[in-house]
Amino acid sequence: MADTPQPPGERPDEVVVGDERFDAVDREPAITMAAERYVMTGSRAARLVLKEGDLFLYTNQAGHVTGAENSVLGLYFRDTRHLSRLELLLGGKEPVVLSSSAERGYSALIDATNVEFRGRDGRTVPQATVHVRRLRFLEDALHEVVRVRNYHDAPVDLALDLVFDADFADFFEVRGMRRRRRGRLLAPKAEAGVLTFAYLGLDETLRKTVVRFDPAPESIREGKARFRLRLDPGERALVRVSTAVVGPEAPVPQPGDETEKLGALRRDYEEWRAEATGIYTDNEQFDQVLQRAQHDLRMLTEETAAGRVPVAGLPWFAAPFGRDLCLVGLETLLFDLRLAGAAVHTLAALQGRTDSAFREEQPGKIMHELRRGELAALRAIPQTPYYGSVDATPLWLLLVCERTMWTGDLEAFEELGPAVDAALGWLAGDGDPDGDGFVEYLRRSRVGLVNQGWRDAAGAVVHADGTPAEGPIALAEVQGYVYYAKRRLAAIYGRLGDVERSERMASEARDLKRRFNERFWVEGAGFLAMALDGEKRPVATPCSTAGHCLWSRIVSDELVAPIVRRLMSAEFFSGWGVRTVGRHAKAYNPVSFYNGGVWPFDTAIAANALKKLGYVQESNRLAKGLFDAALGYDSDRLPELFCGFTRQSSARPVAFPMACSPFAASSGALLLVLQAMLGIYAQAEENIVYVHNPVLPSWLGDVTLSNLHIGHTTMHLRFRREGGRTTFSVRDKQGPGRIVIVE
Repeated sequence: MADTPQPPGERPDEVVVGDERFDAVDREPAITMAAERYVMTGSRAARLVLKEGDLFLYTNQAGHVTGAENSVLGLYFRDTRHLSRLELLLGGKEPVVLSSSAERGYSALIDATNVEFRGRDGRTVPQATVHVRRLRFLEDALHEVVRVRNYHDAPVDLALDLVFDADFADFFEVRGMRRRRRGRLLAPKAEAGVLTFAYLGLDETLRKTVVRFDPAPESIREGKARFRLRLDPGERALVRVSTAVVGPEAPVPQPGDETEKLGALRRDYEEWRAEATGIYTDNEQFDQVLQRAQHDLRMLTEETAAGRVPVAGLPWFAAPFGRDLCLVGLETLLFDLRLAGAAVHTLAALQGRTDSAFREEQPGKIMHELRRGELAALRAIPQTPYYGSVDATPLWLLLVCERTMWTGDLEAFEELGPAVDAALGWLAGDGDPDGDGFVEYLRRSRVGLVNQGWRDAAGAVVHADGTPAEGPIALAEVQGYVYYAKRRLAAIYGRLGDVERSERMASEARDLKRRFNERFWVEGAGFLAMALDGEKRPVATPCSTAGHCLWSRIVSDELVAPIVRRLMSAEFFSGWGVRTVGRHAKAYNPVSFYNGGVWPFDTAIAANALKKLGYVQESNRLAKGLFDAALGYDSDRLPELFCGFTRQSSARPVAFPMACSPFAASSGALLLVLQAMLGIYAQAEENIVYVHNPVLPSWLGDVTLSNLHIGHTTMHLRFRREGGRTTFSVRDKQGPGRIVIVE
């Protein structure tokens, strides 16, 4: 429950909130005012990213949050920035970073040394004679241990300053949203060695950042905590800092020292990983890339009533997104069915119930984005949740079906029956506003997205001449998702004995496929249209979502080969992945989110599609491109996207400055590609595991899967390449599952 402001205290410059008193000194917050996410202000320098639960910390490579304008850096909890400044000074000067790393995702280690400065005793301290090591991690709070050691041959007397500030900006403000009115930033309090920042929001909620020090600092003034350190040669000093956030549903710091809490975090990661499929190969670098992806998926998750679900990506999208939850669930079926299960139930709980133009909510529709900051509490933004995505609903239906096929849990499917029926009702009703049999979107909210597929920028759906397409817009890939979901539903209803619904789903899928190929194939271009516009004209700009259509199998057999040739040609394939738009298109720009950039999840879907259709070598070429791209990034981490420049022009992918990293759907990309290589598919309700034409590429000779769960069966499989042939063997199997080889 929010704290309600009380009448003023005894002094007129005092504010009382609950049982707390603050000086009523408003400070002008340092809030970013960049136009929007898509406007770049220069190349992005290296960042350190930490996340655990709903907390995430985003700093520069020195581990600092500088408080500069137009900066996204900070400590965040549920869309509120609780620290907008976090800096360390040694002798009044910023130290020189020697190394910094946030490999573990929940912790960072930063080593630094001093520049020359004059000590408090007046003596000069030469450069590189004082070493600073900072260990920080996120758990129930931001914990940091600062160790300062004197390597000089004489005593040093120095000031160590830790500088803090908190603007409590909502993340939409950080992204550039302007507000007519904000709540009140209250004057910081320093009492008994504890520094407290506070903000009373317009939602009548008091949010606080509480910084505790051990030992207590010599002084705290204007957010600067000063420690006086007198160190003999070789002597060291430790300063411990704990920064807790206080607000709605914020974590409460628990007793325990840093060693205990770090150990508990490490064990939690290990236990989570132990329940998933173990993947081991003979390619050490590929193992590193896969381990990074798996580690990032755990890092990005947050707890819900249904289990752990990942936020979309950091820093921009530290929130649940319907489309991304579905995509990650579909990518990780081979690795961890828990992600699919949590996504299915979380999204069902948030499924549209009423009609709201502002939030673009409609009964049966799956949500797009959920935010939980002050602006969301005030309903000043529609993301409470917002439902403006046309593809989340069919992707959710597909995920429900795929999870059922991998778990064999028909009872769970039947329990979801009302939600499935509501989603199908939306596809047939509000999802088809002009009644032409294709699922479409047309923006209803004045603050909503103009384009509502995964290519959701304003200029992402354009005709071949570069003019924007007008709605309602029927995206090609969305029709494929609907077709795929209905095919899967037909099979599941058949196994449940519901013949009427099974036949209806199969008939609707066949009819959709026929009409799709009649309307979306552009004969003169020899390629699929990106979409149909409001006048039912093909939007003929060639784009990568043709690969999604191949994945769903909605494309007629005779049209598959020309699409594959185009996707694998230099027009689309950069050598690292598939460009979102062909490079001969008028709209093409390699430094663009959706008109030329390369998205790993998009390429992974194409690779999976090509393997299913028998284009094995082409699929493995895409896999190699993504694998090599990952090796070109720090920590072997695939970002949200990278630029579409050809591989011949650069030894590594050209980074996209505003891309999220980590990004959940990119973390899942190579797991989906690996599933395609091995050809593993499930029909768990009949206790069957299919292995369809496994083909390992030349750079991968051995793959072992342990603890692979399919239905009530757990198995241990090994795949080996011997010359041009890939074989597999069953090392162990517990349960009733049968393995069926499909050539």
